[in-house]
Amino acid sequence: MIHLNKLNQANSTLILLIFILSSLFLGACAVKDQSKQKIPHNNEKTKVPAASLSAEWKLPITIPAGQGEFYKVAGWYTNQQIFYVTNLNQTSNLFLYNLLTGKSKLIYKTENPIVNVQISPSKKYLLVHTSPSSYEGVVTIIDAKGTELLKKTFPSYDLGFEWNPYNESKVLVTKFAEDWSFQLLILDSRDDSTTELNLPQPFIKWIRKDEIAYLNWNQTSPSLVAPLIFKQLGSEGDKTVFSNLIQFAAYRNLLMTVTVNKGDSSIADYSFYDKEKKRLFSFSIPHLTKFSDWLVPFYDYSEQKKQFLTFRPLESGEMDTYTDGFQLISYDLKKGSSKLILGGLDNVPISISPSGDTALIGNNYEKMIDLNKKKSYELMKE
Repeated sequence: MIHLNKLNQANSTLILLIFILSSLFLGACAVKDQSKQKIPHNNEKTKVPAASLSAEWKLPITIPAGQGEFYKVAGWYTNQQIFYVTNLNQTSNLFLYNLLTGKSKLIYKTENPIVNVQISPSKKYLLVHTSPSSYEGVVTIIDAKGTELLKKTFPSYDLGFEWNPYNESKVLVTKFAEDWSFQLLILDSRDDSTTELNLPQPFIKWIRKDEIAYLNWNQTSPSLVAPLIFKQLGSEGDKTVFSNLIQFAAYRNLLMTVTVNKGDSSIADYSFYDKEKKRLFSFSIPHLTKFSDWLVPFYDYSEQKKQFLTFRPLESGEMDTYTDGFQLISYDLKKGSSKLILGGLDNVPISISPSGDTALIGNNYEKMIDLNKKKSYELMKE
């Protein structure tokens, strides 16, 4: 009997042990599953699969009642949000629009008409250019919530801007007079200061934190091409990097140049270089001539996908008489390939979304293209 009781106790202990181990195992599995379902932090943006986006877009945009008429789309904030501007009498409103919810949020209101809005490369800041009069421009830098960080007035006929992507507290400002003479300044939002630059050209690009680049056009003997100059700020010297360029663009770790094909002047050559000026990729398209120079169609570059988007004319010729429209072509710098997105388009500005899956196009960015589905959508009712 004692032996039987001991056996029963042993069985009970074994069953209890199995139960405890099973509970621990199931608990561990539950914790493991929960760890896979990570809860995003408040500052993380919810990612939506690109393939589902265009089917869920709430378009066209409905402007909130009493908030004026559509003026332009300013650009991208996230893959699902864009900034747009409305005008009401002599005031302007800056809205943030969610493509998936169809809701507009008023970010900033100005007392004078908005001329332009420049979004910083990181999307954290916006430069709002307003114009109280024909000879005065007001520059206001705000964050994405509409909080004013800086406001400065520039006597000018027109203004141009270039954010420093390596240090967004600095913006290159070009002040134009009515006769198109110019003055170059660096605006530093950290201390609200401006520093004048003595350079021969008004259109400048940042290539490093303290280095800029520009095409040095001959002012006394007009030419169709110019050398590309790199200059370290704070130093006296500069260096010629390329000769005989039509145009260039600078991106992070990438330089794009446009030249006339050496064997056929009716062809334009596009080349892409890394920081060491090693050529990574190149392609050629037909050239269209204008009265005093060549047309370089609008373009943009997706750093996320390493793809270059531009318009391609069907044939070479004169811009004034050309009527065959443009093809929107995507060039993949990694694969060395290209694909047609859409045809029969006008040559208009392009802005690619952060993901590289969508593009705003139009003089006021009034259309949106799903680059994967190759479909175009109107942002506003006609």
